[in-house]
Amino acid sequence: MAKPSIDVRLSIGAERDLSGIYRRRLSQRGGAGEGGAGALLADLVTAIESLASHPAKGPVVPELDALGIREFRQLSRAPFRIIYLPEDGRVTVLVVADSRRDFRTLLGERLLGS
Repeated sequence: MAKPSIDVRLSIGAERDLSGIYRRRLSQRGGAGEGGAGALLADLVTAIESLASHPAKGPVVPELDALGIREFRQLSRAPFRIIYLPEDGRVTVLVVADSRRDFRTLLGERLLGS
């Protein structure tokens, strides 16, 4: 029996993140080819879509786990991290960002409102 599919949604912030990542890669390497913006975006979208069948596959976000917050999970697609919140019948992707950023500050601003 097939496992039911979970609804995967992007927050406005995650949509902006993906758009920014695409634009930066487009300006650096162009749109086509293995290292181009199209391939990068396709890889990130494939990772996000995989959450429909495996919403709890990623580990808890370590920076938040240290604060006792265990609801948020992450996927890694080097050098990017995809931060998401699995809920009943739904996954919401909240952040897609370069892992070389200051993630404590980013998560504080985007998820914790600090």
